[in-house]
Formats: sequence, C-alpha cells, structure tokens
Amino acid sequence: MQRRTGPFALGCAVLALIIGVLLAPPADAQQRIQVDFWHGLPQPLGGLLEKIAADFNASQSAYQVNASYKGSYTETMVAAIAAFRAGNAPHIVQMFEVGTATMMAARGAIKPLHELARETGVAIDPKDYVPTVRAYYSTSDGKMVSMPFNSSTQVTWYNKDAFKKAGLDPEKPPVTWEETRAAAKKIRAANAAACGFGFAWPTWTQIENLSAIHNVPLATKANGMDGLDTQLKINSPLHVKHLQTLLDMQKEGTLKYGGRDAAADALFPSGECAILQASSGLRARIVREAKFAWGATFLPYYQGTPGAPKNSIIGGASLWVMTSPKRTADEYRAVGEFFRYISRPEVDAKWHMDTGYVPITLQGFAVVSGQGYYLKNPGADLPFRQLTRTEPTENSRGLRLGNMIEVRNIIQEEMEKALQGQQTAKQALDSAVQRGNAVLRAFERANQP
Repeated sequence: MQRRTGPFALGCAVLALIIGVLLAPPADAQQRIQVDFWHGLPQPLGGLLEKIAADFNASQSAYQVNASYKGSYTETMVAAIAAFRAGNAPHIVQMFEVGTATMMAARGAIKPLHELARETGVAIDPKDYVPTVRAYYSTSDGKMVSMPFNSSTQVTWYNKDAFKKAGLDPEKPPVTWEETRAAAKKIRAANAAACGFGFAWPTWTQIENLSAIHNVPLATKANGMDGLDTQLKINSPLHVKHLQTLLDMQKEGTLKYGGRDAAADALFPSGECAILQASSGLRARIVREAKFAWGATFLPYYQGTPGAPKNSIIGGASLWVMTSPKRTADEYRAVGEFFRYISRPEVDAKWHMDTGYVPITLQGFAVVSGQGYYLKNPGADLPFRQLTRTEPTENSRGLRLGNMIEVRNIIQEEMEKALQGQQTAKQALDSAVQRGNAVLRAFERANQP
C-alpha cells in the first residue's frame, strides 16, 4: 500500500498531537506529590472511601492520594508487610482495630500519628476526636498512634412487630440482661419469632464489650495497653456468670448461636431472631432487607453491677502511616494534610451518614445533628451515644492484645464447646485463658524491645 504524504500526513500528525495533549494527565497532576493508600473495604464502602480521596485531590493541587483496595484487612496487612520488606511500602494502610498491637510492635515500619503531626506541623488535636475512639488508638499517656477512620460499635437490634405479638412494649426495649432473657422467653412462648435472642461477633459482643460495659478487665495491664506482659482475665466471676446465662438460654430454647464473626448478621433482617446483638454497621442491611418494624437500643448490663453501664468499645479500622527508605518530608506532609482533610467535620459527617460508621470527631456529630439527620433517622445516633455515655476507664478504653485474631478464635472455640455441652462455662473460660495466654507470651517474646 502506498504511504500517504503531504498535507494529509501533516494533518494526521497534528491530530495525533492534539489527542495526545487532551489525553495526557494535567501538568499539575503529574507534578503533585503522590501518596499510595491501601485499604480493606470492599464495595460499596470501598467506593465511598475512594470518593473521599478523589474529593481531597480535587480540593487542592499539591497532593494526589491514590486509594486502592487490597483485599480483606488481613490480606491488606500481609501485602503491606511484604511491601515494607521490599522497601516500597504504601504511605497509608488501613488496619482493623484488633491489629493495633501488631502494628504498634512493627517498630521502624510505621510512623506514629503524633510523630507525623510534630514533624510535619499539621495540627492534629486528640481532643477533637470522640474519647472512646481516640483512646483505642493511643498510648497509655494519650499519644495517638494511628488516625481513626471507620469506627463502629455494637448495639441491640430488636423486632418491634415481634415484641407486639409477644405482648411486649415495642417502645421499651430491654435494658438489663435479666430483661433481655425475660423478653426472649415471652417471644418464644408466643411464637412471635423462631428465635428469641442471638448475637454476632461472639467475642466482641459477649466478652470484649461485656467487660467494658461492666468495667471489669479483659486482661491485665489495662487490657494490654500498658505493656506486652499482659494476661487474660476472662474467667472472672462475671464472665463465668454470663457464659452460664447463655448456656441456660440455649437450653431453654431462647438463644440461637449463629456462628463466628458476622455469620449471625442475617438472623435479624430475615426476621428469624427477634433480638440480635451485632455491629451498628448492620443498619444499612436492615434498612434494605427487613420487612418489619424494628428498633435499636443499648447493649444490656447485669442489674446491680456497681458502676455499670460504662461506654462500649469500638470495632472498625484506623489508618497507619508506613515508612520507606526513600520517603520524603513532603510525602509525610501530604499524608498529614490528607488526615486533616478526612477529619473535617463536614467530611466526617458525610462519611457517617453515607456508611453508618460513627462520627470520629465531636464536631462531625454536631454537624449531623444540626442537619436534622437523627430526627429523620431515629436511632442512628445510638452508637455514638453508647460510645460516649461515660468517660472511658482503663477497662473500657479498648484492648491491645498481640495476635488478637488468634486469641479471638481460641475464645470462640471454647465457647462453642460449652454450647455443645462438652464442658462447663468455667472450664471453657479457664481453657481460653490458658491457651490465650500462651499466644500472648509468644507475641511478647517475638516483640521484646
């Protein structure tokens, strides 16, 4: 084929040049300081998170945050550690709350938030954040080590239609464990629901938050926040009493065990269980799936317990700053500016309303309240109120136990054996303490200063 020359060829070249200019990234985007942000939120939450990064990029011209999904929290952590060892760690990695001790022990791999703020001059005031949230991600002397982001807590969801059918007042949900058990009995007696009571995330609801609300230690050393040489305390009289209550409820037919982690979440929106203790983050699914009138209330406490109820503790994740051999001061400054952006009251408020996660800042909560959101969505403020109903104590600040995922699995295994009739409540919790402490000692040995 004969090659075209002359005016036609010149025109094609000019057209190609124009297209190249139009498709090329803007000069300012090319010159921006790049920040890699790895997260563990699938769609649709991941998309909402990435929209925040895009909005930050559009709000200024100096920095570019590139947010990308790396799988589950565990997969994201593994990928970040591998990247750090290869010398190219992301600037920011999202890590779930039970990974806090592991991240803090990764000396040299992470830059604590308070150090980032001091070195960059980006003002990050701990007093701006919800006390229970900031305490979970702070040292014992109040220095924040990671940036709070997507935080949730657990609440009690209840089926108002089932309550009516059982002769219970749907506007007066149970406050104590005694009332919860009595309500579950009436619901089953009236066959108002196939299941009276259930719970998701067994250790988070029935051990960790139980401890916090009753102001009893989950472990020594302020639940591990004051040192690695911590030991579990979950075989206390209160913990044994509670597990025995669950065993008794299962025997009488008022409790259904729905499985580990979030396996039991479906029991409430499906209408199977009339009462379910689960994450406040379940709200969006309930709104979408439930075919009945429903409500939410605080987690219960045992009547007569001195000082109870205290605040609940959080779940969710925070953002960690990672180090790298070639990381520059400007890149750390970019991270600090992004953190300042996501802490803006209006950004925090929108994230809360879009996702159901609690506001992490006090001003974010004020913005949502001022917009009348809670009047239009009754109960949406319950998680925030439960987290802030008391000043955190050393037993309700949170927990910081090494290899917490493994410890949680051990507790779940022992609880399941008890629910299957293989051991007593006391035997189950004694065994969980013994096995869990072995995991804690291994973590301590591996992370000695």
